[in-house]
Amino acid sequence: MRAITIPEFGGAEVLRLDERPVPEPGPGQVSIDVAYAGANFAEILFRRGIADVPLPFVPGIEVSGRVRALGPDVDGLSPGQPVAALTIVDGGGYAEVVVTSADLVAPIDGAGLAPAVAAAVPSNSTTAFFALDRVARIEPGESVLVHAAAGGLGSQLGQAARLLGAGRVVGTVGSAAKTAIAKGFGYDEVVLRDELPSRVAGLTGGKGFDIVVDMVGGPARRTSLDALGPLGRMIVLGNASAAEDVPLSPNELWLSTKTVAGFNLGAHSGVRPAEIGRALRRAVAAAASGDLRVQVEELPLEEAAEAHRRIESGGTTGKLALKV
Repeated sequence: MRAITIPEFGGAEVLRLDERPVPEPGPGQVSIDVAYAGANFAEILFRRGIADVPLPFVPGIEVSGRVRALGPDVDGLSPGQPVAALTIVDGGGYAEVVVTSADLVAPIDGAGLAPAVAAAVPSNSTTAFFALDRVARIEPGESVLVHAAAGGLGSQLGQAARLLGAGRVVGTVGSAAKTAIAKGFGYDEVVLRDELPSRVAGLTGGKGFDIVVDMVGGPARRTSLDALGPLGRMIVLGNASAAEDVPLSPNELWLSTKTVAGFNLGAHSGVRPAEIGRALRRAVAAAASGDLRVQVEELPLEEAAEAHRRIESGGTTGKLALKV
């Protein structure tokens, strides 16, 4: 089969289109004939060597396609069935065939989802629902701040917060050019990230936010903690800025009555796939009903390196999907 591989760690130029053996499903697994693979920042971490993966490695944490074969002990799925799936535990999505846990597969037959859109839901949309519901434990009427609001994950977090009952949802962006794009994803207000410290009081009536979601890191980490009100929760979902870690004081959390929590989709999918599978199916249903808007741009599989360059530049909005 054709597959994009990482033969060595480095820049986008190291990605290669190769021939690889077709994988076969084991117990509790399914193989999928891939139609589209979502392109994500996580795959850039694999390529840079920041995440520990064996080389050569086939990246790709989410796909859409049709079930090819079932491994032993798999029920509820059938060959030929259209699906969306997370392939985040072992990667492999940038290929014509991928294998993943049956728990991380969501049927989409009859859902009316375009295959490119279905490939863009599993990672970001699932993360949005799970992080806000299970990690932040959002309550109706609470205020939510989301950094990088125009990006792939940010575009889903604002909408998920609204669907989960948030009262006010504010986003930040890195440049004024992204403001209108972020507002199109349902944010009540969008501000420049550099201006946030001076805007928090006005945005929250002096109370601070109940929830702040940060996948940017660096200075945004400190700003996020300061933007919380009492009993506020900061949820860390990444470090897209690649900045040095920001020390946070447990004593400060105690004295200010604030919480910091993290969520990693890949790590949790590996130990509790059934939990993540439920969130995946929830996300797919929201996208299929039109409650969740997913903006997707397609590129051919052969242009995976271009997709990586565009994501690394910070200039993308919504999602990129590779047509396999």
